[in-house]
Amino acid sequence: MQGLFDMHCHIVPGVDDGAGDMRMSLAILKEEKDNGVTDVIMTPHFRREMFETDRDTVLQRFLTVREEAKSVFPNMRLYIGCEFHSNMDMEQIIASDPLFRMIGTRYVLLEFSSAHSRSYIKERTYALLSRGYQPILAHVERYPALAKDIDLVEELRDMGAYIQVNADALIGKDGWGFKRFTGKLLKEGMIDFIGSDAHNISDRACHIGKAYARVARKIGKSEADRIFIHNPAEIVSAAYERP
Repeated sequence: MQGLFDMHCHIVPGVDDGAGDMRMSLAILKEEKDNGVTDVIMTPHFRREMFETDRDTVLQRFLTVREEAKSVFPNMRLYIGCEFHSNMDMEQIIASDPLFRMIGTRYVLLEFSSAHSRSYIKERTYALLSRGYQPILAHVERYPALAKDIDLVEELRDMGAYIQVNADALIGKDGWGFKRFTGKLLKEGMIDFIGSDAHNISDRACHIGKAYARVARKIGKSEADRIFIHNPAEIVSAAYERP
């Protein structure tokens, strides 16, 4: 399958715990291409006291990767986003710079920690929704508050949030528990996006192709296309529709 999107990955070199240099960035992009991916939204971390790389630096390194990739992967389209780790004044931070959002749109790839409670996740999600942002909750399978309560996942979607899971969780690379939980979300129609969350080409590599095949086998090609193509394409469309 060609024409797939990867909307969650760490390919910009030297800005977080993903690709450390240009060589690794290009190696990950080759794996993306081999997985049938043509559109990549790179999502460097922002997390206080851990990943606070200046956004201008992030942008410049992204532009360098995109320029280098033109000659090697001429048919691949690259965009810049962010995986934003939740905090109590994130609304102001996200509003301060479009590079904290997905291609500068109202979409926000929002990350929580395994220690966050269900009430905190709900409150912080609502905080973005109430200000006109569109949160995409990153790799929900990692949060015990959600993994133990599928009804909460449904409630968050009913509020207006989108749900993202990682390809490795869905195909079983992250263990049986994650595979079972994400499989249940898939069956219940609660997955809106699947990203690779690729950081390298070894233990955290891109497996979008395998995940697409599993989704198509389990719930049909049209639903797989919705998750891997049409939904992320909406983010790109929103970026180009901005005034």
